[in-house]
Amino acid sequence: MANAIRVFLVIGVQLTIKLGIIGYRNHASRLISLCAQIESCKIEFIYHPTKSLDDQRFTNNFSDLLNCDAIIIATPNHTHFEYIKKLLENFNGYIFCEKPPVTSLNDIETLVKLPTKTKEKVFFNFNHRFSRLGKIIENIQEHRDSSSTQIGNIIHINFVMNHGLAFKEQYLKSWRSNGQKNLHNILDTLTIHYLDLCNFLFGNPLHVSYFPSLMSKNGSSYDTCNLSVQYVDGKTVSISNSYATPYINEIAIIGTNGVISISENQLNIRSPRDTFDEKGFFTAAPIISSQEFDTENEYDDSLKNSLSYFISKIEKGKPISLEHFKTSLETNRLILQLHNK
Repeated sequence: MANAIRVFLVIGVQLTIKLGIIGYRNHASRLISLCAQIESCKIEFIYHPTKSLDDQRFTNNFSDLLNCDAIIIATPNHTHFEYIKKLLENFNGYIFCEKPPVTSLNDIETLVKLPTKTKEKVFFNFNHRFSRLGKIIENIQEHRDSSSTQIGNIIHINFVMNHGLAFKEQYLKSWRSNGQKNLHNILDTLTIHYLDLCNFLFGNPLHVSYFPSLMSKNGSSYDTCNLSVQYVDGKTVSISNSYATPYINEIAIIGTNGVISISENQLNIRSPRDTFDEKGFFTAAPIISSQEFDTENEYDDSLKNSLSYFISKIEKGKPISLEHFKTSLETNRLILQLHNK
């Protein structure tokens, strides 16, 4: 079977990674476009069980996928587990699955019990782990014991990402507004990214409080939520998201010696803590660094980086870090537990 992964350099010749993609619209279309830009990859098949598309790569035959080196699952959330299960029964290659991994706690337990070698070939796309923001926070963490760190140890991170989607006419016609099927849609599609990034960098949360609401009165699913999280070492995170406000995209990383603020495509670092006015009172620390931070392109860049990480493992025939698999399931588990609360 061709999906027995090989090293992709043979006598100086780079071999092609054959990709199969399950899904073709919306986010799947974005992934198809990105994969087409990777020189070492060739999209062999695009699968849908019933639809037809004027594309020679399109197939309704699931078994066609089994001859690929890797398969990307970019389908509705509730279908993820069935596709993963079906592939693990018949496929030995790498699997890239969009987040969240699954939609039930029982399915998580099934994945937890998979053999280690299987887990090392399954990657869930929580792409904010590969974002510029993630690298900034990771760098602070790595130097948290150094007195020379510009902002010191992280005490709190505040994320506010809002816009007015709930007031657009098409919102009422979309799956997002349907409370019977997607009551926690903003938690599942937006908040989850920032929660997972912090979980990946800081470990499992000690306490989590979840406050959802329907503020626009449009549709029947929650359009607004706030998540308050505390980690084992005491640091806290607040994530505030809404589809019912003007556009806001702001982040504050507050440390013992300074603050990083990101707003309106600008990243500013203020330090040191011991900044005083003429009366000897604490006052705002000066801006010691200012740089452009394109929040609009952050998502696209992190998606490219996440896909590149996955492809690099295939090229080298290497296992994917188990930390990625483990954190994906823990974030998924936490989100589902919040649903039940």
